[in-house]
Amino acid sequence: MNSSAQKLNPLTKVEPVFIEYNGSNVKAKKLTVHSEIPMGIESAWDNVKTPALLEFVAKGMIKFKFVDGDFPKQWKVGQTYGFKTLVFGIIPFGGIHYLFVDKIDDGNYMLSTKEWDSGAKVWNHNIVMRDLGDGKIYYEDSITIYGGILTGFITSFAMRFYKHRQKRWQKVAQQNLNFGQ
Repeated sequence: MNSSAQKLNPLTKVEPVFIEYNGSNVKAKKLTVHSEIPMGIESAWDNVKTPALLEFVAKGMIKFKFVDGDFPKQWKVGQTYGFKTLVFGIIPFGGIHYLFVDKIDDGNYMLSTKEWDSGAKVWNHNIVMRDLGDGKIYYEDSITIYGGILTGFITSFAMRFYKHRQKRWQKVAQQNLNFGQ
């Protein structure tokens, strides 16, 4: 594989971490997936702030069905959204998944959510982007996952899912898609 292809393919790292959950220190996993995306940072950032992007990059692995009507046009800080997740579009998993938008930092290109469902008790997701110049960005998903005895299984699935998401990001860039309009 040439170095250009290596930069486009997502790189992953999983490390054990301890977090507080319900008043106890528990062993969780921190998954980090990053890649280079040939896209301008402002366009990428506008996309990140939309549920429509989430639907697009998850397509083929997870389908989302909002419990309160349709997806909003943009994520809003302080809001909690509930939806059912269907793995591969057909297999229900985790009951209702809740996503609380904790932070959207336009100045530093960072978005943070705190998420949970009946399987993943903790699914805290941070997105960070950096402008690399020449119309390219560094894009990183880092997710802290805790699901009791299911933590390893959930983390393995999450690794496949986030690699899939970042490969779908390459399609967003190639097709110059803009979900923020």
